[in-house]
Amino acid sequence: MQTSADRQDRHQYPAHWEADVVLRDGGTARIRPITVDDADRLVSFYEQVSDESKYYRFFAPYPRLSAKDVHRFTHHDFVDRVGLAATVGGEFIATVRYDRIGADGMPASAPADEAEVAFLVQDAHQGRGVASALLEHIAAVARERGIRRFAAEVLPANNKMIKVFTDAGYTQKRSFEDGVVRLEFGLEPTDRSVAVQRAREQRAEGRSVRRLLAPGSVAVVGVGRAPGGVGRSILGNIRDAGYAGRLHAVNKAFPEDLKEVDGVPAYRSVRDIDGHVDLAVVAVPAELVPAVVAECGEHGVQGLVVLSAGYAESGPEGRERQRALVRAARAYGMRTIGPNAFGIINTAPDVRLNASLAPEMPRPGRIGLFAQSGAIGIALLSRLHRRGGGVTGVTGVSTFVSAGNRADVSGNDVLQYWYDDPETDVALMYLESIGNPRKFTRLARRTAAAKPLVVVQGTGTAPPGHTVRATRLPYATVSALLRQAGVIRVDTITELVDAGLLLARQPLPAGPRVAILGNSESLGVLTYDRCVAEGLRPARPVDLTTGATAEDFHRALAAALADDTNDAVVVTAIPAIGEASPGDAELAEALRSAAAAVPGKPVLVVHVELGGLAEALSAAASTAPRASDRDPATGTAPGTHTAPGTHTAPGTHATPLTHTAPGTPGRAPVPPSREDARPGSRLSDAVSERPPGAVPNPPEGPRLIPAYPAAERAVRALSEAVGYARWRREAADPGKVPEYDDIDERAAARLIQGLLERGEGLTISAAETCELLGKYGIHVRRALPAPTPGAAAEAARALGYPVALKATAPHLRHRADLGGVRLDLADEEQLLRAYAELTELFGRPEELRPVVQSMAPRGVDTVVRAVIDPAAGAVLSFGLAGAASQLLGDMAHRLIPVTDREATSLVRSIRTAPLLFGWRGSTPVDTPALEELLLRVSRLVDDHPEVVAVTLEPVVVAPHGVSVLGATVRIAPPPVRDDLGPRTMPAY
Repeated sequence: MQTSADRQDRHQYPAHWEADVVLRDGGTARIRPITVDDADRLVSFYEQVSDESKYYRFFAPYPRLSAKDVHRFTHHDFVDRVGLAATVGGEFIATVRYDRIGADGMPASAPADEAEVAFLVQDAHQGRGVASALLEHIAAVARERGIRRFAAEVLPANNKMIKVFTDAGYTQKRSFEDGVVRLEFGLEPTDRSVAVQRAREQRAEGRSVRRLLAPGSVAVVGVGRAPGGVGRSILGNIRDAGYAGRLHAVNKAFPEDLKEVDGVPAYRSVRDIDGHVDLAVVAVPAELVPAVVAECGEHGVQGLVVLSAGYAESGPEGRERQRALVRAARAYGMRTIGPNAFGIINTAPDVRLNASLAPEMPRPGRIGLFAQSGAIGIALLSRLHRRGGGVTGVTGVSTFVSAGNRADVSGNDVLQYWYDDPETDVALMYLESIGNPRKFTRLARRTAAAKPLVVVQGTGTAPPGHTVRATRLPYATVSALLRQAGVIRVDTITELVDAGLLLARQPLPAGPRVAILGNSESLGVLTYDRCVAEGLRPARPVDLTTGATAEDFHRALAAALADDTNDAVVVTAIPAIGEASPGDAELAEALRSAAAAVPGKPVLVVHVELGGLAEALSAAASTAPRASDRDPATGTAPGTHTAPGTHTAPGTHATPLTHTAPGTPGRAPVPPSREDARPGSRLSDAVSERPPGAVPNPPEGPRLIPAYPAAERAVRALSEAVGYARWRREAADPGKVPEYDDIDERAAARLIQGLLERGEGLTISAAETCELLGKYGIHVRRALPAPTPGAAAEAARALGYPVALKATAPHLRHRADLGGVRLDLADEEQLLRAYAELTELFGRPEELRPVVQSMAPRGVDTVVRAVIDPAAGAVLSFGLAGAASQLLGDMAHRLIPVTDREATSLVRSIRTAPLLFGWRGSTPVDTPALEELLLRVSRLVDDHPEVVAVTLEPVVVAPHGVSVLGATVRIAPPPVRDDLGPRTMPAY
């Protein structure tokens, strides 16, 4: 970027300081270093700043910059003098600079670690959060250059700039002298500064998505002159949905005298449109998109939805085209959905936007949908929209985003929007890839604490067109981390919709106890078996027989809901026989009225060949209660009694329910007549029609009861709701990271620093490993090398019998099944015999690398690992050693730092955990000692990011205490923690 010969830079241009940021109002800006080539831009910028702002910056009237000023403000050494600019459309909108100073306040060089900082923001862009973003970036630059403190002098009347500093969250000191406020603050991130930064990030990214989903005016670029084609279809979909804003059709090939297309004003260019355009939907060939982006940027368009294909999904050339698209859009402050997108939908009554290829507007509701794939987006909308024969009946959507190649706007951005969107109570996401797992996990945890988040996760292989960070973590590990963050992880689109509908329509269950009732014994038993398989605690099914009336269902459901021993109820229904058999609408009303009396417990219906029942149950006023209607800890409706084990409404009499054991005689079901399912029959008449675009009734109306065509689908959805409710309760008290008096963090830091001076990254020796772990109270049982039989005998005498003889060669390490480990050697004779057998079987001692180790108390062999993944962060893993973890993959994972509650759950999360707790009469082992070991490893990795991998194997957990028999540690320069740095958008 620097071309002038007179530059005086001591360092090359720091390109890694360049970044795109989202501002407070949802727009974007680019932050980059100021160079000698920016003189004209700086002068132009300064001319647009008001006299008042100039006065606040220089403490005196300063109408224009002198040539000396321009030289000073554009010539930087990028070490002691640094200037950054925020730009939109290539022009400056704000600047910030620091100058390193010494203790006397005069210009200085390192090792001086203080600098003066000053800002100037163009008046038209004040209030957009530009200065706050610049402060984050200039602070990160200063830390990189060894500066630890900033000082700023501000006039008392400059309240805006004082607020920028005081709100940043840094530890600061304020003084007042000679009519000037002097602020001094350290630059190391604090808990408060990180919290402030993330709150700003959420507001900014959420508003940037809101600008796309709720535009006041839309231009469709690429509308064909003849019917058909993508552009013309999109225009028709927006118009037919009843879009509440201004709509424009754009095509450069329109005749000059063409005024309208399908009743929509027509233009040859976005520039020709009178008034502001908030959103442009681009449906032109990829080679024409750059010109469209430039037109939109120059006209002040706020965002783009690019449907055009031919980008990264098509190969290297398309990938470069995609990068150019994102760079161009961001240069003008625009965010982009796509390219190769399916479109966006917002059903809010004051928006009614269907800027997608979906020909029909979904019904309004409270479920948010995100999909990267257009095909999956179609499937999701179809499943939530269709009637009859399935689980859904009538279900509403709040917003829908299909991001295509996800070059700019991603699932993270949409999560930021949904987090505080009052119209969305449940979020459903289909993610083919996760571009930033560390950030997604953080956002998911916060979102899940407020509203359910259900995710289908791709296999980990990013599809063509998706730019994602590489992760070394297995797919199962990433899935486990998502569950730890409160994400409801499902495997299929069907499960995604099933779980989402239950969570949108019903309260969260207080526990796993399930009542089952219905008119089919066999269907009840099948539901019971599925509940057991999913880890729920079902009561014996109540068989109402096939002759049950609607009143019978009502009484049984009311009794089950009133029973304090039930947390949820599953109703099973098959077509009834006899003159008194209830119609679908009658049965639906009976179930709804019973459920309404006890609103704190979820009710699900499993039906067989009763599609009309599913629709009748869905024919209600609302798709979900508002998030604010739920208790944050239990998920129950306001006013619902939530004592342990109960969920009855105030005043409800909890009548004991007599359960009928399976095997009660019942009549065989009779298949329904095809006549019953015809349009106009009593089944279809039970559905209350709602025209597209109609506003749903207030959420305080009756809740809908989800109906499922198979028991396994209903029970799986209920199981996910039970697990999510449990996570919500536990998340309310996440525990704490304990302090241990015997941890010597500083000594460990000195040891690590000395080791790193030997190389960039290395696996440290056994002695160094023991020393480092010892600083954190982790003691590895001593093992002595035994290169000869005599050395082995000498080591055993030093350690004391009994001992173990182990081969530590990589192919034999931890492989007792191969015979490379001999235990309980009671004397020298046994030791020498074992030594001879090992060398005879496996080769020379120098190949085996044998060691002698004192015997540990008997117990359960486990393995503890910690690793820092560049994409996901630091992860702690635990499992049983051997086949359980290596063959079956039975490992549990938690993000570091781990709290005491998380350590407890980590130990209990593996499938083989019963072996630790006295399975089949064995002696339970010391799990509190194991949990303490996990917490100490977590502290080590969290305190010292240079420790990039730790493996403790085996860790023998005995009835009293734990013994670490083997350990390896790898250290390296700490990876970059972008989650602690300044806010940035993904680089392009």
